[in-house]
Amino acid sequence: MKPYMKYLIAVVSVAIIVGIFYIRVYIPKSTYETIEPTVGDLQVSVQGIGNVSALKIYSITAQTGGRILKLLVDDGAWVKKGDLLVVMDGVDLPQQLDVAKANLIKISYDITASENELQNLKAQKELLQITYSRYAKLKEQGFASQSEYDKADAELKSVNANMAVARSRIHSAKAALVVAQKSRDVIQTKIDRLKVLSPIDGYVISKSAEVAQNVLPSTPILTIVDPKTLWVETKIDERISSQIKIAQSATITLRSQPQKLYKGSVKRILSMSDAVTLEREVDVAFETLPTPFYINEQAEVHIVVQNLSGVVKIPTKVVVQKDGKLGVWLVENSRAKFQVIEKIAQNDTEVAISNIDKASHIIVPNTKKKPLSDGAKVY
Repeated sequence: MKPYMKYLIAVVSVAIIVGIFYIRVYIPKSTYETIEPTVGDLQVSVQGIGNVSALKIYSITAQTGGRILKLLVDDGAWVKKGDLLVVMDGVDLPQQLDVAKANLIKISYDITASENELQNLKAQKELLQITYSRYAKLKEQGFASQSEYDKADAELKSVNANMAVARSRIHSAKAALVVAQKSRDVIQTKIDRLKVLSPIDGYVISKSAEVAQNVLPSTPILTIVDPKTLWVETKIDERISSQIKIAQSATITLRSQPQKLYKGSVKRILSMSDAVTLEREVDVAFETLPTPFYINEQAEVHIVVQNLSGVVKIPTKVVVQKDGKLGVWLVENSRAKFQVIEKIAQNDTEVAISNIDKASHIIVPNTKKKPLSDGAKVY
């Protein structure tokens, strides 16, 4: 084969290889997807992670220490206000109450007897008073002796003294009756305190004691949550917490129900931040009670802090950073141009901007293609 034919074949081969590389490699790596900005509404939210809790969680304890006689509910039970939850062992309190009631009856009888005695003495006094008056007149007329007069006088004084004693016994018995009533009421109160009733309509989230266990008045037996006050205690970074206001709407996702969104609203913002994590607690209440719910379950919260209407929007995936500035790559005359953006607001998926025309063609960055630069040819 002649030498020039070899050179010609080599040149053609190189040209074919270059053509294939250009068509199959260079052009695909220089071909980018483009999008145009859209005009519409943008909802800006703040995200936080927290745990399910409630404003009103009641620790149920016995009012008096002792042994648990009955425990009528278990963990996970729904209870109504006034339901009997726990009965404590009263030891001898019922017997003491019986004694107190019997003492009240005895004192009542004593009062009745003393009052009857007083009435009898009053009747005797009336007769003795007549006898005394008659002897006094007869003595003045000389028809009665001094001894007979003195006897009538002594009998009258004696009945007066007995009446005074009867009145004293009545007063004393009535005072004893008050004391006995107080004693009965005290014992009855102690017995009433042996029964622990539910303070609310709620959900038992824990049981901390068992039947026959001895507990102190401060020992928790049950824990009940008021489901109407259920919320998520969310931790929000201080840098964005100032955007959050009371009553702002929110969505809640429970870890046990990742596909379901619960509506909520901001109920409370704590005024003190955590000095270690630099976060602030924001409590987001549920609009609809999740069933079932679990206290301390992890939840993700999105709080809507801003609603914009009729703004120019672009996806966050097209925003890139170049020389420390945020911007997008535009296509102008088949060449790439970096444009710094003026951001109005942003959420997880979109950015509202003010300096990009809605007819612009924005390049969607692709790490699998060659890096973009100002003036680079794009297809």
